[in-house]
Amino acid sequence: QVQLVESGGGLVQPGGSLRLSCVASGFTFSSYEMQWYRQAPGKQREWVATANPRGDTTRYSDSVKGRFTMSRDNGNNTVHLQMVSLKPEDTAVYYCYAYTLRSNYWGQGTQVTVSS
Repeated sequence: QVQLVESGGGLVQPGGSLRLSCVASGFTFSSYEMQWYRQAPGKQREWVATANPRGDTTRYSDSVKGRFTMSRDNGNNTVHLQMVSLKPEDTAVYYCYAYTLRSNYWGQGTQVTVSS
């Protein structure tokens, strides 16, 4: 069955870095646009970043642009989100999302907490 499993979250101090990973299985990963979303407590889930199926085009929300970098490795069915210069407002559960017109899937999320 389809699975998207995020990892790499944790507790980090402001200004620190984390690298999130999402490993996909059960579908043709290289045919899907991949996205990262995040959801803070009491907040609506917000879009963070997108990579096209080949991984040669990425887009970012204004709130993370210049600090986060998304990449994908189609050979390993994996996407990454490298996060630097983390701020307390980056605290959220981060979700991996796979999209095509026909089908789309969510991961279960990984917690990122930025706090001193």
